[in-house]
Formats: sequence, C-alpha cells, structure tokens
Amino acid sequence: MPLDADVLIIGAGPAGLQAAIHAARKKVSVVVVGRPSNSAAIGTHIENYFGIGGVADGTELIRTGVEQAKSFGCTFLDENVISTERNGAGFRIVTENDTVIDAKSVVIATGISRTKLNVPGENELFGKGVSYCASCDCNFYKGKTVMITGGDTEAAVSAELMTRYAAKTYWIYPEFKASSNVIEKAKKAGVEILNESVKEILGDGKVQSVRLSSGKEIATDGVFIELGAKSAADLAMDMDVMPEMDDTIKVNSDCSTSVKGVFACGDITGKPKQIAKAVGQGCIAGSSAADYVRGL
Repeated sequence: MPLDADVLIIGAGPAGLQAAIHAARKKVSVVVVGRPSNSAAIGTHIENYFGIGGVADGTELIRTGVEQAKSFGCTFLDENVISTERNGAGFRIVTENDTVIDAKSVVIATGISRTKLNVPGENELFGKGVSYCASCDCNFYKGKTVMITGGDTEAAVSAELMTRYAAKTYWIYPEFKASSNVIEKAKKAGVEILNESVKEILGDGKVQSVRLSSGKEIATDGVFIELGAKSAADLAMDMDVMPEMDDTIKVNSDCSTSVKGVFACGDITGKPKQIAKAVGQGCIAGSSAADYVRGL
C-alpha cells in the first residue's frame, strides 16, 4: 500500500527542512524524501546568516534542522526519488527503494543537481554525444553503445533505462552510493559496471570513445553524465511543470508553480544561491503547500 502524505517534500537541505517545519506546524502530514548528507550545506562554513555570530558549521545546521522537523511530526525517508507523476488530483512519488507515496501536494527543494564532470572533451562535445539527461536523449541511441558516469541514484536509473535503447550500456564510476536495489536492477538489465573514473572524452565532431583512469580506452557513441539524484528539472517535468532554459523553476510569490499543488523553493528557483534565501522560500513554500491541502 502506498504511503499517504498531505505534503511531500523532495529535498532535505535548508529549503526542504524549513518547508517541512512550517508545513508540519499547520497540522498536516508531512513526508520528507532526500538525503540530508547530500545537501550543499554539508561541510560548509557559514558566516553570513542572520543570528549566527562568527562561523557556523553547515553540517550541524542540517542535523539540527532534521531534528526540528522530526519534533513537529515529519516523517523522513533517507533515500532519493526516482520518479514523480500526477495521480488524479494529487501526485505519486516512487523512491529508489520502491517506496510509493501518494501526496496531495509536492514541494520541490532539491537544488540544482546537473553537475559537470570537468574532464577534457566534455564541453567541446556537449550536444554531440555528451548529455546530462538520459531520459531526455535516450531515443537518439537506439542500437548504439553508451556510457553512464556517476555513482548515485540518477546514474543507476539512467543505466537501467538505457539498456532498453542501446545495444551496449556501461556504467562507470569509482564508488557507488546508490541503493543496492537500483544497482541490482541495473545489473539484471545487463549493464556492464566498471569501478573507474572517466578522465577524458574523445571524438572528432562527436563522441567516439572515453579514456579511463586505468588508461584503457572504450569506444562509445554517447556519454551521459549523471552526478547525483534525479535532477529537479526532470522531476518537475514529470509533474507537468516546465523548467526554464537553465533548469530553474519559475515560482509565484507564494512559491507555487504553474501546476496546482506543486511548489518549489531554494536553489532550484534561481539566484541568489544562499541559505538565507533557501530558508525564506522554504517557509513560504511549506506554509503555502499546507494551506493548499487545507483548502485555504
């Protein structure tokens, strides 16, 4: 049976945690899905945030925020979201461990996750075999050889997806953080896994091969760089919210999007990428989502 939530928050950084706190205080059921350890605030030093003298520890700020949200009754799932969809008047979310959540409202607070690999050939061959979205470009690689690089959920899901299109799919990364559930799905689908780093993407006008940390060169038609959880832009599109060209999500003053019941806050809404802004929008988004559910 699916888990039910009035407000489902995707992301456990400053924006998502503040949204959770404010939604829960309005006495609606709140589920937060995301890994606090993946927040951009982890390991940072903060000295420009109201009420904090000197330098604060970002890791401790996140830990305290999680405890605050839990104290108000929020439920936490320390895993990544792999799919979202509209489900009648609400939304259905599926996590990497196959947990299904039916929610009346969704707050997207994941930040921007399309990170570059920063290797030679990546910029030059972008759009010529280098892609950051397997689900967007999979259809171009029917019967071809592709390579996924990244160690988290997005890479695992993309690798499994590409086996349905490509003749051969490699998944390459030094260390995998994705759940065993999605890794096993990729293996069963026929993905070849190599624990190495991509050091260079090679090609003349289009991707032709990659050079690995071992010095080995592997021929491929496409390289999908998937460094993190499924991107907020992809999750938004699955709920019929169309991101901007830079993958940010446009919101109104109440942090609502173009789709009723979907709200967004934090870095995903654009600059400035600051904790102060993330927390402020989190307050608004969480309150707005709770009001939406309560019919206010």
